[in-house]
Amino acid sequence: MRLLMISDTHLPVRAKKLPDEVWAAVAAADVVFHAGDWVGVELLDELEERATRLVACWGNNDGTELRARLPEVARVELEGMSFAVVHETGTAAGRERRCESAYPDVDVLVFGHSHIPWDTTTPRGLRLLNPGSPTDRRRQPYGTFLTAKLGASGLDEVVLHPVERPRA
Repeated sequence: MRLLMISDTHLPVRAKKLPDEVWAAVAAADVVFHAGDWVGVELLDELEERATRLVACWGNNDGTELRARLPEVARVELEGMSFAVVHETGTAAGRERRCESAYPDVDVLVFGHSHIPWDTTTPRGLRLLNPGSPTDRRRQPYGTFLTAKLGASGLDEVVLHPVERPRA
């Protein structure tokens, strides 16, 4: 099973559209995760139409229309593994401890908010993944998204992909 993780797209404020390489990854993915801060509802509509399966939550910059359609925390079980998607997890300091406490029944937590890629595993084995942002790199050298493969051996081939900011 091929997974795509994105967050903090901020469309159409930070960019007018998703980069072409992200759309190619959407087409190749069995499951697309979006960890909030969509800003406009149009991307949600388009991802619901184009993604094979979408697991998504709202973020702190998302208004009432997105919050009415998306949960604060989205949960799904895939190939026997429990996934949760949430926008905010707080500061980097103490993140592993907080997330282990808040998500005791989760194997993989996909989160956003910071626009900074993150990939760690807590002492109990909770995998924490932040794909960064494909459209608003902030202090990062480039925009980013994550892909991974999920199979009998669990989560494999987690890859951080750099992207150029899309042209308007």
